[in-house]
Amino acid sequence: MKISIVGTGYVGIVTGACFAEKGHHVMCVDIDQSKVDLINKGTAPIYERGLGALLKKHAGDKLRATTNLADAVRQTDLSMIAVGTPFDGNEIDLTYIKNVARQLGQALSAKSGYHVVVVKSTVVPGTTDDVVLPILEESSRKKAGVDFGVGMNPEFLTEGEAVNEFMYPDRIVLGGIDQPTIERQAELYQGFPDVEVLRTNNKTAEMIKYAANSLLATCISFSNEIANLCSAIKDVDVVEVMRGVHISRYLSVQLPSKKRVQPPVAAFLAAGCGFGGSCFPKDVKALAAHGQKHHVPMDLLNAVLAINERQPQQIIQILKRKFPSLQGIRVTILGLAFRPDTNDMRESPAIPIIRALLREGAIVKGYDPVAEDEARRLFSPQELELTKTLADGLMQADAIVLVTRWDEFLKVPDLLRQLTPQPLFVDGRRLLDKASIARYEGIGLETT
Repeated sequence: MKISIVGTGYVGIVTGACFAEKGHHVMCVDIDQSKVDLINKGTAPIYERGLGALLKKHAGDKLRATTNLADAVRQTDLSMIAVGTPFDGNEIDLTYIKNVARQLGQALSAKSGYHVVVVKSTVVPGTTDDVVLPILEESSRKKAGVDFGVGMNPEFLTEGEAVNEFMYPDRIVLGGIDQPTIERQAELYQGFPDVEVLRTNNKTAEMIKYAANSLLATCISFSNEIANLCSAIKDVDVVEVMRGVHISRYLSVQLPSKKRVQPPVAAFLAAGCGFGGSCFPKDVKALAAHGQKHHVPMDLLNAVLAINERQPQQIIQILKRKFPSLQGIRVTILGLAFRPDTNDMRESPAIPIIRALLREGAIVKGYDPVAEDEARRLFSPQELELTKTLADGLMQADAIVLVTRWDEFLKVPDLLRQLTPQPLFVDGRRLLDKASIARYEGIGLETT
């Protein structure tokens, strides 16, 4: 199938590369010529595990990039909108969505044959039908459902694992204004024969994405609220508490071999220093605001957001209990990206932690395997010294704070044993065994 994808951000470029791997012919569209050039050379414009190999394999053959949207529409049968939808504090900003819809409509006005436009971007319920569709009709002077189809196909990708999750999805949701629109999308996904497909209308497809992300964010904030109570109670460790929760029959299955298997959702029922990224914070805020717009109180989601916003401060409180003053204290932050296997620092808990430390007068260093360039856009060298290696980051530190669950940080206990004196180690993700480090503190653990 010939498809065009407008927007080569995280969702757009992963979708394009993976569809090319499935045998489709893909044209990626972006206004940024430098990104287009990178893609056509087979170079990934973002860091995402496995993406570079796919681009190198398919660029110039099944995958091409262009700045000419009209030409891409003429050459394809289906177009996906994968541009950003930032949250402005009151609602999601649909500026990019509207602009692309208008351009797509103009391109459709000069094209014969039935073309399907699919919204891939995360948008609140009603956006596809009430915003995108009318713009397409107005700018094309054609009729949706007669001359072209309009659908909604949400993505469920985790940064750092996006390629694998796209190639081996747990579900496919196809929204559309009519059966032909949904069937055209189903044709696109024929290469995923064993995956459950949910066919529905556009508003339901839009809501599914928000409900899914909000549930996972709620699990995280629930775990963090429990962790904060555990830290205030003597002899209670949230890691053991959540382990006891995980082995219930509701969250695990014991095999005949007695081995216990846990579903992936258990990973979200773990304490830490807060969630971040481009999805959870924005999507929960947008859904809460959308509820308010419809006069529906969203008390639970507002509480989820409030807990998450406060959670990085738990790190600062632990440090303050251990040091009379943070003025001049040398603190190393391990992990700057919001999660491992990505360089994305959007809404990363590392950001408020670093800023709070700077306000307290601490001397801050940071190490992340791949997020150095992103960190440099946010902090000056005077604010944050970036080290090239993990070992360098540990040297001469009074305190070390682990923020991101990079596998590389499993080496920390061995590296710390080589240091004298031992720095304070604050585990913001409870990644490491508390018995493996001499001066260990962590989220959800009583501070001695």
